[in-house]
Amino acid sequence: MIRHASNPMLKTVLNVGCGQRAISILGSSLPADGWRELRLDIDPKVDPDIVAPMTDMAAVPDGSVDAVWSSHNLEHLDPHDVPVALREFLRVLAPGGTLLLSVPDLQAVAKLVAEDRLDEPLYESRNGPVRALDVMYGYGPALAAGNRFMAHRTGFTPNLLGRLLQEAGFEPVAIWRRAAAYELQVKAYRPPAPAGTLEELGLVPPSAG
Repeated sequence: MIRHASNPMLKTVLNVGCGQRAISILGSSLPADGWRELRLDIDPKVDPDIVAPMTDMAAVPDGSVDAVWSSHNLEHLDPHDVPVALREFLRVLAPGGTLLLSVPDLQAVAKLVAEDRLDEPLYESRNGPVRALDVMYGYGPALAAGNRFMAHRTGFTPNLLGRLLQEAGFEPVAIWRRAAAYELQVKAYRPPAPAGTLEELGLVPPSAG
C-alpha cells in the first residue's frame, strides 16, 4: 500500500487523467485530512506525479491504492481499450478499494441530437459553455487549440458501462445520472466490498431493526 512518508495513516487515491493541479478530488468527495492524491496523466504538460496512459499504469504497484478517481477519461480511449483500462483500475486497487468514475451520458445527449440541438450550449464549465457536440466528440475549444488528448473515441450508456465494469471484475457497481452535467457517475469496488456497502449504495433495502 502506498503511504505518505510523513503520515503513514493517510489513504491514497490515484487520480487518473488528473489534468491541471487545480482539478482534485481532495476536499470534495474525499477529505484532504485523510487522503493523499497520486496524480497520473498521459500529458506531461499538466505536471502529473506519473506520466502514463491509463491502459498501462505499470508504475503503480498491484493493490497499492485505496481509491481510483477517473473523471471524464474513459471516453478518450478506443472502445477496445476500455476493458484494458478498467482492468488496470482493478489491479492497482487494494481489495475492498473504491473506484469513483464519471463519463458523459450519451443516452441523455442522444435525445438532444434527435431534437436537432447539437450545437446548443448545455451548461457552463470552468472553461466555458459545453454543447452536445462537445460531449460527443470532445471539447471543441481544446481541440482547436491543438490538444488532441481531448478527442472522444467512444461513449457509454448506463447498461454498457455497468456491464463493462462487472466484466472487468468490479462488484458491486452503482451508477447514477447527474442530469445537470449530462454525465454518468459510478461507485464500484474491488471485491470483497466493505461490510454495509450494498445498503450504502441503495442496492438492497436496509435490514430491519
